[in-house]
Amino acid sequence: MMQNIKYWLSEHPTVVNFRWNNAQSWGSTWSFLFAAISTYVVAATFLHVFLNLVLPRNRRIPLGPIPAIHSLAITLISVVTFVGILLSTATEIRETSWSWRRTHTTAFQWLLCFPLGTRPSGRVFFWSYVFYLSRFLHLLRTFFSILKHRKLTFFQLFNQSMLICMSFLWLEFSQSFQVVAILLTTLLYSVVYGYRFWTAIGLPSACFPFVVNCQVVLLVCNLICHFGVLLLHVLKGGCNGIGAWTFNSVLNAVILLLFMNFYVKMYLRNKKIGDASSSAEQSNGGQMNLKDKDS
Repeated sequence: MMQNIKYWLSEHPTVVNFRWNNAQSWGSTWSFLFAAISTYVVAATFLHVFLNLVLPRNRRIPLGPIPAIHSLAITLISVVTFVGILLSTATEIRETSWSWRRTHTTAFQWLLCFPLGTRPSGRVFFWSYVFYLSRFLHLLRTFFSILKHRKLTFFQLFNQSMLICMSFLWLEFSQSFQVVAILLTTLLYSVVYGYRFWTAIGLPSACFPFVVNCQVVLLVCNLICHFGVLLLHVLKGGCNGIGAWTFNSVLNAVILLLFMNFYVKMYLRNKKIGDASSSAEQSNGGQMNLKDKDS
């Protein structure tokens, strides 16, 4: 069983012989990237405005089992991608580690810092391409949010658009750090979307903001790894795709700031609601005590 999994996920000719180029890889052109992001932003904005004009504010459109199916699909894709890139990374390290001896490079360093001249081909980049394509499936959550909750924020549009852009840059410039980023992200998605599927089918949810806390953990891990890439770039004489990494780092910093702003606002809102509930309970308790005294 394990041998079959290993063959299909890391030894199959499609995986081993993958090449990122305009002729063989769908969605690999800059024009496609800009057109896809523009279409997403325009479509989401139009749908949000159209529903607000046509339907009453409190009207919700039932989606049935569609969000649950979507969450299950992303969970399965994330699990397969995580296992696939993990097996492919182990194979790549085993097959190419002999060439690192002259540069005194370790497997850990390779995970964060690709050698200069690395091309986007082979097992690891095949799963990076799968991850890039899966980003388009994530866009559906924005439309679910609009249809079900009539909610659309700048953070949603910016976050989803930039994640697609970053995934594209990983492949286009053979950017360092992408292996660790994909491993961390797909592991998180497996947990988060599994949890969303769990709650979507009516099972009990966690007593704390589970999804938000998982996203905070991912952002912190990414931040730590970015410092590792910068350190290796300085000490080892350069990492491949450092220009794209710099651009991605700026985008990650913006996303982190926007997310932390959202996280703080959510925390303050929940605290305010909790304080109001406590005050109401104390007030009700005081009124009951007065009634007891009067009686």
